[in-house]
Amino acid sequence: MLEVTPLHYSLLAAALFMIGVIGVLVRRNVIIIFMSIELILNAVNINLIALAHQLQDLAGQVFVVFVIAVAAAEAAVGLGIIIAFYRNKETVNIDEIQLMRW
Repeated sequence: MLEVTPLHYSLLAAALFMIGVIGVLVRRNVIIIFMSIELILNAVNINLIALAHQLQDLAGQVFVVFVIAVAAAEAAVGLGIIIAFYRNKETVNIDEIQLMRW
């Protein structure tokens, strides 16, 4: 049976991170961009958990709890802003969001 090593976790996290970065850079829909940011945060969480398990240290798992809390707050505030913007402009295209630009 194949053993799952920290390298496997690192490869999975790298793949998720790259998918998230590509999603942020390429897509124009704000909701898809938020989902891509969540992928990036989950990639960080996988790395933290894998390294915490390898080093037998609980600090990584504590950081994951903080990252999850920050991600939840980011999602709540971001979705609130998107809903308010959609009610005013009826679009979620990031190219049409000029409200907060200088």
